[in-house]
Amino acid sequence: MTKKQVIEFTETDSPITEPVTKFGGQPVWIDEPAWPLSRESGNQMRFIGQVELREEYGFTTPAKMAYLFMTEEEDDSFVDGTYEPDGGENAVILQPGTSRTPTTNKADGPTLFKMVQVERKDRLQKQTCEFAVKLIETDDIKFVSEDDRFKMSEKDAAAVTGKLDENKIGGSPVFMQGDEFPFEGQCQLLVQLDSCSVPFSINFGDAGVGYAFLSEDGMEAKFLWQCG
Repeated sequence: MTKKQVIEFTETDSPITEPVTKFGGQPVWIDEPAWPLSRESGNQMRFIGQVELREEYGFTTPAKMAYLFMTEEEDDSFVDGTYEPDGGENAVILQPGTSRTPTTNKADGPTLFKMVQVERKDRLQKQTCEFAVKLIETDDIKFVSEDDRFKMSEKDAAAVTGKLDENKIGGSPVFMQGDEFPFEGQCQLLVQLDSCSVPFSINFGDAGVGYAFLSEDGMEAKFLWQCG
C-alpha cells in the first residue's frame, strides 16, 4: 500500500534552525547555500519550504533535504512560467546534490508571507511567516493514469482518485488537470500543496495545486503547478 505523510502546519514565533521539514522562514542548508535565481529577472526566488527526504517516506535518493522555491510577482509585475517545471521560475534544490538552475551563494532571501490586517491600513499587508509541521502517516491511493481512469465507470474512477485539497509528502499525485510528470520513468511525488488550504499566501493561479517530484533515480527534482 502506498503511504503518504499528511501535513499539519503550526506557525512558530521563533526561527526553526534545525534541518527538518518546515515551510517559510529561511532555509537551513546542510551544504553550501545555493539560492536559485529567476531566469527573467535574475533575482532570488522566494523560499517556500524544505522537506527531509527520509527513507521511511518511501523516497529513493542520495539527497537528504529538498528546498522548494518559486519566483513571486513583485510590484504587480507579471512573471510567466512559474507553473512550468523547466520555465526557470521555480526550483527544487537537493542537498547533497547539484543543480541545473543558476544559483547564488546566499544563505538568506525572500520567504513566505501571509496577508494580515494592520492598524490604520486600508489593505491587507504582507507579513513573513514560518511553519513547523506535524506529519500524519496514512494510506494513499495507488496512482492510476488519466487514460486508465477514462476507461472506468464513474464509480470505479472515483474510487481510485485521491484528495485534491490535501497537503502531503510522498504518496501519489492527484492532478488538477491532466497527468503531468516532469521526468521520464517512475517519478516520485515529493510534495503536493493545495494553495486554498495552506496557511500562507502562494500563487498557483486560480485555486491551484503545486507538485514537486523526484526523478526515478532520485538525482534531480522539479516543481510545477496546475490550476482550474
